[in-house]
Amino acid sequence: MLEAKTDPTGQILTLSGPDGPQRFHAMWLRDNAWDEDTRALGNGQRLIALRDIPADTKITDVTVNGSAIDVTFAPEGKTITYDANWLAQNAYDRPAPAQDGWLPAATEPWDARLMGSVPTSDFAAMAQDGRALRDWLELVNRYGFGKLENGPIEDGALFKVVDLFGHVRETNYGAKFEVRTEVNPTNLAFTGLGLQAHTDNPYRDPVPSVQVLYCLESSAAGGENMVVDGFAAALRLRDENPDYFRVLSSYCARFEYSGDDGVCLRSRRPMIELAPDGELVAVRFNNRSLAAVTDVPFDDMQTYYAAYRRLGEIIDDPASEVTFRLEPGEAFVVDNTRVLHARKAYSGTGTRWLQGCYSDKDGLRSTYAAMCRTDRQEAAE
Repeated sequence: MLEAKTDPTGQILTLSGPDGPQRFHAMWLRDNAWDEDTRALGNGQRLIALRDIPADTKITDVTVNGSAIDVTFAPEGKTITYDANWLAQNAYDRPAPAQDGWLPAATEPWDARLMGSVPTSDFAAMAQDGRALRDWLELVNRYGFGKLENGPIEDGALFKVVDLFGHVRETNYGAKFEVRTEVNPTNLAFTGLGLQAHTDNPYRDPVPSVQVLYCLESSAAGGENMVVDGFAAALRLRDENPDYFRVLSSYCARFEYSGDDGVCLRSRRPMIELAPDGELVAVRFNNRSLAAVTDVPFDDMQTYYAAYRRLGEIIDDPASEVTFRLEPGEAFVVDNTRVLHARKAYSGTGTRWLQGCYSDKDGLRSTYAAMCRTDRQEAAE
C-alpha cells in the first residue's frame, strides 16, 4: 500500500511503498505537473516557464487514491494528480553512483563472447514488420551495433537502411562514400590495408553518432569486418588501472583531418567521455586522426601516453573483438560514439565494394521509443 506524507515545511513529499521511500521536492513536483494548464496534452511540452511558478511554492495537502496521488500547492491553491508509476520511473532520490564509468541498465558491455549471437535481423522483414524492427533496434541500443541481411544489392541501398530509423547526415564526403581500393587514396579506408579498430570522424563536432556500412560486392579474400565495444574496453582499463582511466577521461585529446582541399576539421574531446555524474557516454579512438595532444599537464603527460597505449592494447586484444564477413546485400550499423569498427586486410584480387553513410542516434532512439510507447498504449487498450 502506498503512503504519502509531507515534511512540516511543505517542501518535501515522501512516498512509501513496496520499494521503500522516495522523496520529491515541491518545486520539482509542480514543475513536472501534467495538467492541461501546465503541459500541452498533444506533445507534452510545457506551456509555462519556471518564472510562472511562485518561488514560495509548497505542498499543503496530499491524498492517495490507489495509484493516483493528489497534491495541492500553495500559494496557487492548485491540486494536481500524479501517477505513482510515473513518479517511480522518474524518482531521483537514489544513491550516487559508486564509481565513474557507470552504464544505464539497458546498455550491456560485451567482448568476443558475443561472436555467436551478433544482433542480426532480416532487412525485408524489418521493412514490413514494425515488431521485427523494434526488436532489432532494442538490440542495437543495448549492444551498440547490429547487422542486417537480405537487403537489395543496388547502388544507394544503404539509404533504405537509414530510412528504417532516421535520416542521413551529409558530410564533406557527401551523402555516402565508397569503400574500395583506389590509387593515391585520400583516406586509408580506401586501401586494402587492415585498419585498427576506431571510431569514425572524431575530428567533427558533433561527431556522427551512427554509421552504416553496406556491402555490394565481396569476392576478395579477407576483409572481414570487426567490431569492439569501446565501453567494455574503457571499463576494463578502469578496473586495471584507475589512474589511466582518470587521465583519458579528464583531459581532452585533439583530432584533426585535412585530407581534402578546402577541408580542415578539428575537435577537442576526451578519448573517454563521462557525464557530470560519471556515466560513461562516449569513446573516441582513432590513431590516424589524433593531432598533437596539448591539453594534458606536463606532470600527467607520461601517464596519459601510457594509458593511451594500454587502451589501444585492450582494443587490439582478440578477446575484445567480434568479427563477421559482409556479403552482398548485408550491412551493419554501429553507434559511432561507442563501438569501434575495423576490417582485416584483404587481397588485391577479386572485388570488394562497400558504401557507407552517417546518421545520428537521436533518430534511431526516437524510432525505438515511439514504437515502445505505441506497444504500451495498445496493451493498455
